[in-house]
Order: sequence, then C-alpha cells, then structure tokens
Amino acid sequence: MRPPISKNTHLCMSLAARPSNFGTRFHNFLYEELGLDYLYKAFSTTDLEGAIRGIRALGIRGCAVSMPFKEACIGLLDELDPSAAVIGSVNTIVNTAGHLKAYNTDYLAVASLLESHAVPPASRVALRGSGGMAKAVAHALRDAGFGDGVIVARNQAAGRALAQELGYGWQPNLSSVRADLLVNVTPIGMAGGAEVSELAFPATMIAATHTVFDVVALPAQTPLMLEARRQGRAVISGAEVATLQALEQFVLYTGVRPSPEQVARAERWARG
Repeated sequence: MRPPISKNTHLCMSLAARPSNFGTRFHNFLYEELGLDYLYKAFSTTDLEGAIRGIRALGIRGCAVSMPFKEACIGLLDELDPSAAVIGSVNTIVNTAGHLKAYNTDYLAVASLLESHAVPPASRVALRGSGGMAKAVAHALRDAGFGDGVIVARNQAAGRALAQELGYGWQPNLSSVRADLLVNVTPIGMAGGAEVSELAFPATMIAATHTVFDVVALPAQTPLMLEARRQGRAVISGAEVATLQALEQFVLYTGVRPSPEQVARAERWARG
C-alpha cells in the first residue's frame, strides 16, 4: 500500500495537448501495488517553457511528454540520453536534483514489439506521419533492419527530412504506395479527434499488406485495427506501445521494475 501523501511524496506528471487517464491510472496503480511514495498527475499547458521551469523548480521527479511537445521541449533540457538524441524527440524527462535528462521510451517500446511480433525486416514499410512519435517509430524500424520504406507526410519539409535521415522515400499522400507493413503515426482514429472514425490507410491498401501497426493508443481498437482484423491481417496496437513505454518510464522514475503480472494488472486497471 502506498504511504499517505506527505511533504516527502515524489510527484510525477505528464504533458500533452490532450491528456488521457492511461498514464495516471497505470502509474498510480503500481505505486499502490508496490508501496511507493509517489503520485502521478496528467497536465496540459499553453506555456511549455513555464511548465519545464516548474518541473525543475518544484523538484518534480519525472514527466512524460506527448504531442505536440516532444521536439519543442528539447532546448529547455540539460541532457539527452542516446535514445532521444539520435531521434531528436523526447517522451520522458527525469529530474535528478534539478538536472533534467530526456529519454525516448517510445523507441524502446516499438523495438520490443517488432521483435515480439516477429515482423520480417525484409518487409517494405509505409509509415504515415512525420512528428516526434513518427521519428521514434521510424528509427526503431530502421535500426531493426527495415531498410525499404516510404514516409507519407503532408508536411513536405518534415517528411523529406525524416525520409532522408532513414534512407527511405517520401510521398505527400498515399497515391501509388504499396507496402507489406503499414504504420500509422498520425492522430487519425484517435478518440476525441476530428478524424476518430476514419481509416489511416484505405481498405485496399490493408488487403495488400501482411501487418498493420497503429500507434494510436485510444481507443484500444481503432478503425484501422478493426478493418485490419476483419481482413485477417496481423495487428500491432498502440495500446501495446503505451503499456511498454509507460513501464520503462516507471522504471526510470522509481528504479523499480514491476513483475509482468503487476504490469498486466496495471494495464487492465488503466484501461478501466
């Protein structure tokens, strides 16, 4: 059981444009389960610089970072772990006596899932998106041996830059794209968004692929995933990414690694 909240309680938090309850419920469940004197709370902000100053000034132990802050926060931090430096995208900040070090546990989670789902590295990849999370996913793919791919992004500058960095092609739209592995790293299909009911890739593209990876974590079953399963395709879910990256954040903040059974219980509780 977690100790009563006191002046000694460690505070962890998240920053996102559209905060969800997943991280709050996941972390707080494990604090209670393991008897750790920690508390986790989700926030949004229109003042990123002020929020980062607050993390440092108030001694907040850790902060998860989500869209659209993953790249914008970099210049406000003291040190980048290689997992964040190579990608140029941050999803985790650890505060040690006022020193803010950034990590990217999204990268670690995606690399683990590609291995556990045994996705063949010879697969041709079509990745839709070019933001901070897209960078983490794309680098994990490249580093796992996926050398043949295309970045599909409306933002020409960001899309071309990411493609060039990886040795992939770039296209502004899905026209003529063919791939064995489809990866959505956009808000399409995200709960609460304007495109919640839309497919990130058309049904005809799904029919021509063997695996669909939707990084959107909420809802747990996006329109893309439902269509892929309807067509009998292998699916990797954003829910899996969310759990694995949150676990690695938990370990960075607390120094404690829960058992697989505890993680499974925390995930079930977080999804309510």
